[in-house]
Amino acid sequence: MASSGKTKQMGVAAATIVWTVVVLTVAFLGIWKGYSGARFATALAVAAILFGFDLFLAAPRVQNFVIRSLGGRAAVLAPLVPLGAVILYCLAVNPGWKVMLAVVVYALVPPLIASASKQTGASVENYIALACLAVPLLLPPPYRFLYYVFSYPAPLTHTFAILMAVSVGIATFVVPPRLEGIGYAIEWRRGFLANFLLHFLIFAAIAIPLGMKMHFLTYNPSLPPIRAIGLSGIAALPLSALGILFFTAWPEEFLFRGLLQNLLSRSMKSDWAGLLVAAIIFGFSHIFHAPFPNWKYVLLAIIAGLFYGHAWIKTRSLIPGVLIHALVDTTWHILFR
Repeated sequence: MASSGKTKQMGVAAATIVWTVVVLTVAFLGIWKGYSGARFATALAVAAILFGFDLFLAAPRVQNFVIRSLGGRAAVLAPLVPLGAVILYCLAVNPGWKVMLAVVVYALVPPLIASASKQTGASVENYIALACLAVPLLLPPPYRFLYYVFSYPAPLTHTFAILMAVSVGIATFVVPPRLEGIGYAIEWRRGFLANFLLHFLIFAAIAIPLGMKMHFLTYNPSLPPIRAIGLSGIAALPLSALGILFFTAWPEEFLFRGLLQNLLSRSMKSDWAGLLVAAIIFGFSHIFHAPFPNWKYVLLAIIAGLFYGHAWIKTRSLIPGVLIHALVDTTWHILFR
C-alpha cells in the first residue's frame, strides 16, 4: 500500500500480489476439481483479464494515470477491454452468434449511451446506461442472460457475470470519469475504521433481533461448505470470505452506492433522499430470493442499504461500505441460517 499523508492507497505492487494470489488460487481449485485443456485455460485467462481490469483500476494512481493518458479517447478505448475478453471467451469456450451478440451488446450499449450525453453527473443518459448495466443482474435467475453466456466452468458462472458487469461499469463511468465521487478506489483514510465498526455494530444490533423475530434468521453457528469446489469446514472460510468481499460486496456497493445513490443524490439535490431511494431499490433487488416474494429479505436489505449508503455519504469511498457489507454477509453465513 502506498502512503500519501494520512491516506494509504493500494499501489501496483499490492494489486499485482492480490491479482496473482486470486488467479493462482482459482487455477489450483479448477485443476483440483478436474478442469483442464484449452477451454479451461481460456476461461481462466478471460477471468484474469476482467479481474485485473477491475482491480488495477481501483489503485488510485493507476486510475488517474489511465484517465490522463486516454483523455478524450477513453470512451472508445476503455470498453475494448471487457469487449475483447468476452469475445475471446465466446470464440474459444462458448461459441454461437446469439451468445456473442448478447454479450457484445451488453459490453457496448452502456458506454455508448453514456457517451451520448454532453454532460457528466445526473444525466438521463447515465441513468439509462446504469439500468442497462444493472437490470440483467437483478432479473429472476431464468432471465439473467450473462449466466448463460458464461456457462463454463460452472463454479465460475456467477463470478464471470459479476466481473463482466463491474468491468463494463468501469468502462462507462470511471474511465472516462462521467460521475464524480464514486469512490472506486482501494485506499484507507483516517476515520475509516471507526466508520466501519460503528455502522456494522449498530446494524447488527438492529438486524439480528429483527431477523430472528421475523424468523428470517436462526442462530446456528457452522462453517458452510463451498459445494461447487468441494471444500468444507475451516478450509472453506477464507475462500468464502474473499468471494463475498470481491464478488458480492464490492460490485454491489459500486452499483448501488457509487453509481445509483450518487446519481439519485445529485438529481434530488439531497444526500438523504438519494440514500433512502437507493436503499429501497437495493432492498427490492433481493425480492427474487426464495421463497418469492421474499419480503423479509427485502426489509432487512433496505435497512442494510441505509447503513451501507450512510457509510458512503460520510466517507465518499466504497471501502467502508464494502467491508461492512462483506462482514455482514460473512457473519450471516457463519452464525445464522
